[in-house]
Amino acid sequence: MDGIILINKPKKLTSHDIVKKIRILLNESKVGHFGTLDPMATGLILIGIGKATRLFPFYSKLTKIYKGQIKLGYSTDTYDSYGKPTTENKNVFPSEKRIHEIIKMFEGNISQIPPPYSAKKYKGKPLYKLARKNKKIKLPATQIKIYNLTVLKYNPPYIDFVTKCSSGTYIRSLAHEIGKKAGCGGHLSALERTDIDDFHVNESFTVEQISSMVRKNRVNEFLSPLEKLLPQFPKITLSETGASKTRNGTAVKTDDILNIKSESTAEKKNDSLENKQIFRLFSPEGNLIALARKKQGKENIYPFTVLETEPKISTSKGEYHAK
Repeated sequence: MDGIILINKPKKLTSHDIVKKIRILLNESKVGHFGTLDPMATGLILIGIGKATRLFPFYSKLTKIYKGQIKLGYSTDTYDSYGKPTTENKNVFPSEKRIHEIIKMFEGNISQIPPPYSAKKYKGKPLYKLARKNKKIKLPATQIKIYNLTVLKYNPPYIDFVTKCSSGTYIRSLAHEIGKKAGCGGHLSALERTDIDDFHVNESFTVEQISSMVRKNRVNEFLSPLEKLLPQFPKITLSETGASKTRNGTAVKTDDILNIKSESTAEKKNDSLENKQIFRLFSPEGNLIALARKKQGKENIYPFTVLETEPKISTSKGEYHAK
């Protein structure tokens, strides 16, 4: 079983908890998530199954949209409502105008330091494990991008907001820094991830829904197969010879190509190998074999992630399975 599942994560469960549940439900060993979502957060998480786990470099770097709530008045050691207060509780808050001014300070390219309690690793160890041992680590700031940050409602001490941000953004750190700028402290009190690039939470499934569909043998209703993934990259259908070369990791020549097709309507008018960096390579039967690059100044296409090393054989039902 290979593909991606869109999961709607509930509160209290970790991303790894979701991975373990899906692994058991599908009886699959190769299961992984494409981006951590904190236990207190809800919403969209992408789960890779089988060969799709090898696509982590692409799906882990997508932009995200979050809806959340900041509670002003005091900061916490985890930067969210699950932590212990680290400042005195204050009940004097900035005006709505000032809050809007502060929020706008965080738009654009900014530097951010991860929360001390996070899964980010330092010398191979997660920060939260070091924090539990009272070990303070001074991490360098990372560069992130906040495409937009908007106040939906300000009802002191609560700020309801929505933001679109780059991969690697810690919304808890954002809430913590906004609280500092407000002069009264603050922490993240609620968070939902609604979008990951073109994927939306409304298209996702709960673990309970997936469990029910598995029992009814309706896996195709929640699993996006390999062939539908990464549609932003042009699709190249190969000849049998080209498919064989690709499975062996060998360069593909233009003579091995049967067809080139782009999902983008703008590119369909001029489908070619020019100015394209990454391609999806398919067998004549329509199976995704590999991802490949065209090197500058070279005519050939070079596979860099081979997903199918042997041709699939047809079954009596007309389906294809790997040897």
